[in-house]
Amino acid sequence: MALSALAWWLARLLFRRYFRQHPERLEQFAPYVLQRLSWPLLAAAGLGVTHLLHRHLGEPSGWMLIQTAVMGWMALTRLLAAGVKQLLPAGKLERGTEQLVAWSLWVGYISWGFGIDDFLVEWMDSIAFHVGKTKLSVWMLVNGIFWLIGIVLLSMWASRLIERRVLGFNHLDMNFRIVLVNLSRTLLVVVGVLVALPVVGIDLTVLSVFGGALGVGLGFGLQKIASNYVSGFIILLERSIRIGDRVSIENRVGYISQITARYTVLKAADGSEALVPNDTLIANTVVNQSYTDSSIWLSIPVQVAYGSDLEQALQVLRDAAAAVPRVQATPAPAAFVAAFAENGINLELGVWCADPENGLLSLRSAVNLEIWHRFAAAGIAMPFPQREVRILNPSQAGAGHVPPEPGAPQP
Repeated sequence: MALSALAWWLARLLFRRYFRQHPERLEQFAPYVLQRLSWPLLAAAGLGVTHLLHRHLGEPSGWMLIQTAVMGWMALTRLLAAGVKQLLPAGKLERGTEQLVAWSLWVGYISWGFGIDDFLVEWMDSIAFHVGKTKLSVWMLVNGIFWLIGIVLLSMWASRLIERRVLGFNHLDMNFRIVLVNLSRTLLVVVGVLVALPVVGIDLTVLSVFGGALGVGLGFGLQKIASNYVSGFIILLERSIRIGDRVSIENRVGYISQITARYTVLKAADGSEALVPNDTLIANTVVNQSYTDSSIWLSIPVQVAYGSDLEQALQVLRDAAAAVPRVQATPAPAAFVAAFAENGINLELGVWCADPENGLLSLRSAVNLEIWHRFAAAGIAMPFPQREVRILNPSQAGAGHVPPEPGAPQP
């Protein structure tokens, strides 16, 4: 026990100092695995050396041998749990699978240590039932579940490698790369399931029974999921919507940040993200503001006072817009007389922005500030709401007025 405690303290001390100096490596797989394995491996090494010394001296060391085996098994458990954590996205599924793997390994190890593993296998194998002409037992199902988990995790690991490789092909269109990644992930999982079932002794004809149930499910509750899945591939293949496009969908305006098999992520300017089902993009009208060109027209209203030199005001607007770096020079900024309003003359300044993803409000603010400074320098006034009251006949307006008597209360 003292050696195990010493190994735990040493591993904790080493990695606490290491991750304090390199906090960004805490999420990396290799440092995380080394952190999880350091304590059991150090303890197993220390116990193994102590066991050999006791054996050389002729002293009993069976208890140390048991502890060494336990620490070795703990290292294996932590290694597999770390692999699950790396392959699955963070959430309840990842935590549940990690706990299932850890508990299953420890239950298997304890049953093997007490010699009841064969009894448990025979007991679970005796509980059987039939699916069609195929006989299934509890042991086959349990064994199949673990084989499925293992092969699916391996398939996800392989798909992760393929994803990193494919996404690095910068000469390919991003939508095409995403299609390849999704197809490879789906094919690897399907092939993994088809390989795992015969390994545990389950006939593939059993899938025909579940295939019928799946067809009924697709006809009722799963058709929406299937529709989203197919719509996702259609969107990616026809490239009508691409990552980075600025789109308007059902009164939502934002940029496409991610396209998955089921939904598309629309990120608004305020940072909020909407998960839009893919079939919504197929069935409804989508305004893609960057389908052929990423530039966006920005209209800025300005009002000047009556009596202002309109030609000069329009030229000042064009010069002010041209002085802002984010405004495109071609097409050049344009200014127009929009309307004669109640308090002043409405002008309209239009500019083209080449990088709307950096924010349109900041561009509007920069242009307005430049207009303010140039109008002040040119002596062009901006009106403000005002009302003028005219008394047409002052004598008649005051004829019916009777002054109050002295000392009378004021109304």
